[in-house]
Amino acid sequence: MRIVLVSTYELGRQPFGLASPAAWLRRAGASVTCLDLSLDPLDEAAVRAADVVAFYLPMHTATRLAARVVPRVKVLNPGAHLAFYGLYAPVNEAYLRSLGAGTILGGEFEEGLVSLARRLGDGWHRAANGFQPEPVVSLAKLRFVPPDRAGLAPLDRYAHVHMPDGARRVVGYAEASRGCRHLCRHCPIVPVYHGQFRIVQRDVVLEDIRRQVAAGAEHITFGDPDFFNGPGHAEALVRSLHQEFPHLTYDVTIKVEHLLRQARLLPALQATGCLFVTTAVEAVDDRVLALLDKGHTRADLIEVVRRFREAGLTLNPTFVPFTPWTSLEGYEDLLALLAELDLVEHVAPIQLGIRLLIPAGSRLLELAGVRELVGPFDEAALCYPWRHADPRMDRLCREVLALVEEGAAREDSRRDLFTRIWSAALQAGDGGRGLPDLPPPGRPRTSVPYLTEPWYC
Repeated sequence: MRIVLVSTYELGRQPFGLASPAAWLRRAGASVTCLDLSLDPLDEAAVRAADVVAFYLPMHTATRLAARVVPRVKVLNPGAHLAFYGLYAPVNEAYLRSLGAGTILGGEFEEGLVSLARRLGDGWHRAANGFQPEPVVSLAKLRFVPPDRAGLAPLDRYAHVHMPDGARRVVGYAEASRGCRHLCRHCPIVPVYHGQFRIVQRDVVLEDIRRQVAAGAEHITFGDPDFFNGPGHAEALVRSLHQEFPHLTYDVTIKVEHLLRQARLLPALQATGCLFVTTAVEAVDDRVLALLDKGHTRADLIEVVRRFREAGLTLNPTFVPFTPWTSLEGYEDLLALLAELDLVEHVAPIQLGIRLLIPAGSRLLELAGVRELVGPFDEAALCYPWRHADPRMDRLCREVLALVEEGAAREDSRRDLFTRIWSAALQAGDGGRGLPDLPPPGRPRTSVPYLTEPWYC
């Protein structure tokens, strides 16, 4: 059985979503080719020879890019079985079936891909109406195997960590868990996992990291939706990791409420080489946070910032600043708070231009106000379109994104871009609020480590 696994975009990382199933499939006897289209063109010879072409869909952007590749794959190999797997596969099942999908797999997809390979090897292609014996969403508790990264591009072709001294570190990527305990309304994990999460066994994670260190990794990004969903698992893992590789650094993603609830673990993060923690703040308006069901408040964020400074940790907040409920004054308030908390350089500029995405299956559709606001589902965009009641907000969002794109091309500093974004916000309104004085550069926290490929969706 010849299987081609395709990744279109995974945040500048070497695709874990190819390496993990490749290990399972090769153990089952399949011949596997991994294609990362974020770095290299489509390998047409591999596609022509394939029995199965399976696209990994971990995020919205990757799904839209994959849809553009499918027509070319069908021309090259009309008889290939098309499969789509990952977080965005089951929620977009109807659309993907219309593209020719024979198999859709979400949640814990490795076992399903092995089952697919075996049944196709037995001569069963696809029944009528898209029926598949594998569950579209599996939350099975798997015994994982170390990912097999053979055939993937070297780690140094992917994103790096930019250090305060200007040095760059090669980045590897690992997952210690999947899913999430929480039910944030805007989160794409919720329609698949429904508040459940699954642990990846510690020995598997450590072996995966060993192999990446041997391949040149100097830093590891943990891609868990929330590293503290299983705090005991997380603490034991990073302590073992630090004991084996004391010079290796890492970063994790943790909810604001977990950073408060598990504050006793902050010193352990600092002591074991955690360079920074990404946390999805989303908003600083308590009403918006309640609508998103985030589980934290503005005051909680301020307290987390204080505790991080005490612990000597770097916080990397992310936001969804453009929502149907955010006013111009609210946007200016976000910028003012970032300046007040001295977080300007901690926030990737793209985070100041993110617009709320309402994908298929979103819990946001539970809100009557959202159902009245959105238009029909847009299959091309893979989301429900919406417009702000104040047209100035939609214009400002477009202007901020343009400023970020121009600034990235010029390699402008985060402080310079922040100033331009603030000026754009003032011009969009009545200009009544002045630009706050930014903290002077030079203090340790004003130059922070960050990934050269920022978090996106």
